[in-house]
Amino acid sequence: MNERIQGPGTELFSATAGHWHDRKEEHVMLQSASRFQLLGLEASPYTMKVQSYFKFKGIPFEWITRSLSNEKLFQKHARVQLIPLVFFPSGETMQDSTLIIERIEKDQPKNTIHPEDEALWFLSCLFEEFGDEWCNKLMFVQRWFCQPDAKATGLRLARDRLEGKWWGPMARPIAAHLLVRRMVRRLTSSGGHPTNLPQLKQSFENLAAMLEAHFQLRPYLLGGRPCFGDFGLWCNLYEAWTDPTAKTHLETHAPALVGYIKRMLDPQVEGIFESLDTLEPTLLPILSSEVGARFLPWMEANHKAWHAGERETRLTMNGALFQQKTLKYQAGTLDELRRKFSTVAQNKALTVVLAQSGCLGFLKAA
Repeated sequence: MNERIQGPGTELFSATAGHWHDRKEEHVMLQSASRFQLLGLEASPYTMKVQSYFKFKGIPFEWITRSLSNEKLFQKHARVQLIPLVFFPSGETMQDSTLIIERIEKDQPKNTIHPEDEALWFLSCLFEEFGDEWCNKLMFVQRWFCQPDAKATGLRLARDRLEGKWWGPMARPIAAHLLVRRMVRRLTSSGGHPTNLPQLKQSFENLAAMLEAHFQLRPYLLGGRPCFGDFGLWCNLYEAWTDPTAKTHLETHAPALVGYIKRMLDPQVEGIFESLDTLEPTLLPILSSEVGARFLPWMEANHKAWHAGERETRLTMNGALFQQKTLKYQAGTLDELRRKFSTVAQNKALTVVLAQSGCLGFLKAA
């Protein structure tokens, strides 16, 4: 779930701008592939999410930087103008990072990312969605609202998109400027309305502080090994850490969280999943402050607005107005999250934690 248009991995130039120097190259590349191929950008959180998962599972893959030189390949196989684009060894392609991971995990369950405990399994799914949909706002708004961050990311994306072009270095400053201008226009679609800025800044700093406390005690979200939720949570935190403003804050105030961010670049099994009892002291504050008080209220308001045909979602969050363009995709993902919860709704330990954190009411199907 997640490669929406507000993400930083969107296309920079039109589909007709790039071409293959040798039309046979595409055919040979795909027909000879005996491993997964991951086409995307390092500045795209969801591309990095899939890469981290591949590394954890020990799945051989080839990285392909999305550039003008392979634009025709992308356009031929992409259903939407979003990344990552994953080529399976069978020739099948997929673009939704959540569905990619769920599909491969089903096919290759060894070294699983899903805890056997159903309460932990659901919390993992909840954090995966929280990371994809809320933490993306926290990263994206800082990346494109702060001038140093926008300039740095624009140059980074322009470099990758122009890879392989002899004239790339000369065009890079202009391409970066055009890309930044384009992404800034999309800020309101991703929650970057000026009204929301204090709320999103506070959320980022609160989350960083609480995750700092959590990761001082364990290497991963649910204990000694990464879970589904780690990949969704991590990818946008990683992107924030690559941008100047958020990087300074994280390295100054959250060194244990920075250690986690680095660890997830190549995650390994370091132990077992913990029990809910040992996780609760540092996990419950995050569920209460950020999931139950911000993320799920917005998801429910967006869901209602979509089904009411309202173009803008407006709600009061922590006593302040929060407004954003209503999004179809996220309305569907809330339905899926509620479906998953319905399968474990009888778990008493889970419902107690969800009730205490203010999450429970949002997860019950309307």
